[in-house]
Amino acid sequence: MNGNRTHDAVPDWTIDRMPELDGATIVVTGGNSGIGLEAARVFAAKGAHVVLAVRDVHKGEDAAAGIGGSTEVRHLDLADLGWVRAFAAGWTGDIRVLVNNAGVMVPPLGYTKDGFELQFGINHLGHFALTNLLLPHVTSRVVTVASSAHRSGTIDFDDLNWATRKYGGGAGGYEQSKLANLLFSLELQRRLTASGSSVLSTAAHPGMASTNLMSSSESAIMTVFATVVVRLFAQDAAAGALPTLFAATAEIPGGSYAGPANKREMAGAPVLVGRSDAAADPLIAARLWAVSEELTGVPYPAVQMASTR
Repeated sequence: MNGNRTHDAVPDWTIDRMPELDGATIVVTGGNSGIGLEAARVFAAKGAHVVLAVRDVHKGEDAAAGIGGSTEVRHLDLADLGWVRAFAAGWTGDIRVLVNNAGVMVPPLGYTKDGFELQFGINHLGHFALTNLLLPHVTSRVVTVASSAHRSGTIDFDDLNWATRKYGGGAGGYEQSKLANLLFSLELQRRLTASGSSVLSTAAHPGMASTNLMSSSESAIMTVFATVVVRLFAQDAAAGALPTLFAATAEIPGGSYAGPANKREMAGAPVLVGRSDAAADPLIAARLWAVSEELTGVPYPAVQMASTR
């Protein structure tokens, strides 16, 4: 699905439509705040064992204490591939759903421990490596949280680290990383299908949600935007989490992209939404996958998937 079309496959979807999760393990990266926390709260209420994979364990423990149900906190720093590998190496047991939710938005130009531009490194490459390392454990679905900002993004394969381009306030870096999220989700589904796995790759975006993501920016313009415009027009984090929950549990096809139903996809009940032509391009997706494997050193796992054992 591309362009601006919105598909009301499941109109007026609410969390009441979610199945009971009966002890299934769900991993949510960045689950200590914002839409990740709200999604974790609902997963736990539906009976899942929710693992909050977070950079700050103390904040994660504080968040988990307010969720209720069965929760666990594990340290994960997506800005350090060593920590990503350690997290995956320490994992045992099945994962019903992996939610790639954590991210940064328009920080000053900076780099991960492995030398990648921060937004591309955390939002895309960190989750790329994590997903491929955990995939043998995943039994149902991988959900990647993207953004409508992907529509303005381009993948500059000659300068992924913004070494020669003007970084400005970082908006271009964010748009590139969110486009990468959707291309990753697309190519992951192609590979899952080709390998005969029943695991699905889906994606979601929250619309305009009032979270701390933009307010964490050091850009004065973004801070004003977050504190004034977002508070006036955004839905709350709980509503912003609905597309993620929909993408994680609704009966939808692999490769689907969920977002809010209302005009401009800013708010409303979750439905299947369109993506830009670039985000639907299988050739760009395949090229990005190959580059991501090279940069992270993490390939698609050549092992039998948990769901097909």
